[in-house]
Amino acid sequence: MLRITVHESPRMLTFQLEGRLAEPWLRELQDCWLSTLTRKRKPLLCVDLAGVTFIDAAGEATLAAMHRQGAEFVATDCVTNAVVAEIRQAPVGSFENPNSKDKCRP
Repeated sequence: MLRITVHESPRMLTFQLEGRLAEPWLRELQDCWLSTLTRKRKPLLCVDLAGVTFIDAAGEATLAAMHRQGAEFVATDCVTNAVVAEIRQAPVGSFENPNSKDKCRP
């Protein structure tokens, strides 16, 4: 199961994800994300992965597609940090701590 909570501010849209980022629940995330792409005003998209407990290959592919469209990620544990590093094609731990960045903060 995947829970998606959307937090919206004038300059940012945050998808707070909790649970399994895997089929068959990915469709809802994809629908949420695609709805942001159709907006005239495109806010910064931040995907909070702190509550994610599992990511399958389809989940990784969805995150990679979101990243290519400019999404930023908040990852707080070893597994999600490794997935984000792979998506960014950077060594684990080579990117800034998302908790210290202002990009994904309202």
